[in-house]
Parts: sequence; C-alpha cells; structure tokens
Amino acid sequence: MGKGGRSQVLRDETDDAVWQSPYNALDPKAPKLPSKGEIKAVIPKECFERSYLHSMYFVSRDTIIAIGIVLLTKSCLSTEVPSNLFSLEGLTWFAGWNMYAFWMGATVMGHWVLAHECGHGAFSPSQMFNDFWGFIMHQALLVPYFAWQYTHAKHHRRTAHLVDGESHVPSTRDECGLFMAIHEVIGDGPYAAFEVFTHTVLGWPLYLMGLASTGRLANDGSFLQKGEIMDHFRTNSKFYPSNGKLDAKIMVSTIGVIATLGLLLKLSLDHGFLTVFLWYTAPYLWVNFWLVTYTWLQHNDPSVPQYGPDEWNWVRGALTTIDRPYGIFCWFHHKIGSTHVAHHLFHEMPFYRADEATAAIKAFLEPKGLYNYDPTPWYKAMWRIAHGCHFMEDMNGVQFWKSFNDKTIPPQKKKAA
Repeated sequence: MGKGGRSQVLRDETDDAVWQSPYNALDPKAPKLPSKGEIKAVIPKECFERSYLHSMYFVSRDTIIAIGIVLLTKSCLSTEVPSNLFSLEGLTWFAGWNMYAFWMGATVMGHWVLAHECGHGAFSPSQMFNDFWGFIMHQALLVPYFAWQYTHAKHHRRTAHLVDGESHVPSTRDECGLFMAIHEVIGDGPYAAFEVFTHTVLGWPLYLMGLASTGRLANDGSFLQKGEIMDHFRTNSKFYPSNGKLDAKIMVSTIGVIATLGLLLKLSLDHGFLTVFLWYTAPYLWVNFWLVTYTWLQHNDPSVPQYGPDEWNWVRGALTTIDRPYGIFCWFHHKIGSTHVAHHLFHEMPFYRADEATAAIKAFLEPKGLYNYDPTPWYKAMWRIAHGCHFMEDMNGVQFWKSFNDKTIPPQKKKAA
C-alpha cells in the first residue's frame, strides 16, 4: 500500500468514546516532531541520576513482600490436594493457592522490571553492578538475561519499524492465512479470547524460542528465510553477530536458564511436581501474563501507526508508545506501564524518577498532540486490541492495524465519460 497505508474500512461496531491517538502521521497538518535533544531539554537533570541505595531498596522491598507471601501461604495452606475439591475445604484450598499465585506473580513481576532496569543501565551508575543483579533476578525467572538484553536494546532502537522492529512485529495479511481461517470459523469474540490466551500464556516462551513475534531481519540485515528462527539460547542464533564477548554472555545466560530448570526438576523429583507447580510455576505464569500485557499494550492500538523504512525515524517510533493506568499494579511493577513514554525516550532514566519526567514530557508533547495517554482500563484496552489489531497491509509507508473483522471497501471505478 505504501504511503497512506490506512485503508478505508467498515467496522461492525463503532464507539465514539474509544480513545484515539492524537497524532496521525497521514494528516497533512500533523505537527513537526521535536528532536530527542529538544525533549530531553525539558526534563529536570536530576531525573537521570541513578542511586545504588534507592534501587537496592526496591529489590529489598519486593523480596520482603515475596517472602511474606510465602510464609503466610505456608502457614495457611497445604500442597496436598483435599480428598473432595468441591467441599468447603477443597474450594478454600483452590481459592487460596490461586490467590497466592496471583499476588506472588504480581510481586515477582516487580523483580522482573528491576532486572529490565539493570539491562538498560538505569539501575545504578555501574553496569557491572547492574548486570550482577539483573542476571540473578532474570535467571530466577527463566529469562536469558544477556541474550534478551541485546534483543531488547534493538526493540528500543527500532520501535514501530515494520521491517527492522523487534518483538510484537505485525504480520501482513498474506502471512495470516491460518489465523484468518481460525477467525472465520470461531467468530470475532472467541478469536479475541484466543488472542489474549496465546499472547499472555504462550507468547513469552514462544518468543524466547524464536517461534513468535520476532523481527524480520537477521543481525546482518538480511530477511529471514522460511523456516529460519531467531532464538535467545544459541550463540549462532541469527539474532546475534559473531562476537566472542557476546557469545560468552549468551552462553552464560543459557547455562543459567538450564541451571534454574535443573533445580526445579530436582525439587520436583524430591517434593513432587504439584508442589513445584503451586509454589513456582503458577506465579511464573502470572509473571508472563503481566510481561506480555505490558509489552503488547505499550505500542499497539488501532489508532497508533507503525512505519515502513521510508517513513520511520527514531522519534516517530518512540512516540508510538502509550502510557496507560494500571491501578495498584503501578506500585507493584514500578510504573513500567504508566510512564513508558518516558522510558522509551530515555531508557537510561531510573524508574523512580519517571513520574517527574513524565510530567515534564507530557507538558511539552501534549499541547503539540504528540503524547499518547489512554485512560481506558488496561483490561478493556487489551480486549480492544485483541479485537482490532490482527495484521497490517504492508511493510512500507504508514500502516495502521487492521482486524480480520474489517471489511475493506474496494476502490471505486471511474465511470467512462
């Protein structure tokens, strides 16, 4: 479709109250984008100051909360399944372990975010210190720290780039044959539920294994061939250039994940697979849920474009980021979703300065129509995206998400004179 990639569509449902991004790159009157330096100039300099003590306070806080949840659960619940799950005792047991899994997952997601800060160098002034703590926290959650650190940096360098982007890279219509068929069979609502399930339950491990949502280009800039994958575990994965130091880091990350899996297997053999599932795996699934929820919602909305190589630039890409309200989970997750515009513009900024930076950025960008804040509750926004963000028509120009439920209006033929 090239430039002007927003095709005219008929939607089955309309809602005038649905949030729309204020910036439309196709509008001839679209405001001129500021430079990164101009945006940085409005942010107080102290927002970029990193503190060992401040960052370690949050590691300690989250760890103490997690230990408290474990001790409370251990005092109230047994890992043995009640003889009758439908009795009061059985229902209490089931509800109790689900409550543990949810809140433990919410808490440990805080450690995930802190490790992510470490990877960006926002945790402290020392990258060695950052990598030490980031490695420990991420490896405990089966994240190959150094391997993902490298690919996540590419996501920041190429945000919303349709060809060279990384993670949640849109598919084109031609690449969606199977999913369009599934949508046709089960219908719009069930397909949206399918999208939520596959993203939040399967999405993260599939991404790490190179089976979903990775970019289109190998590290040498060539397009991936059919059947090729880019995973986070092999030193010769096409994600990574041939580099002795980077190879060693990837190997260490992979060994760390294997060691964690080995420990979990040993605990399962010693104490039972159900015990390990209840204490570790169930919260781990909630961590993955939150991780994918944030990454899915941070840059995606039917009104937010992505750009082909002919239209993309770094500021344009970064300003596709959307801040959203997450309620109490902002506290647990160190405001990763509510101050993500600031983070994407300046990833080296510590999260505990992000509120102040966001206020300054908003005051500068919002009057220009360049700041994305969607007040929609996150779960409603997720449902809207699951309904409306399925593919993009092309990899060139300015492209907007399309739904399999959209009915494209064919171009009108000119009548003969």
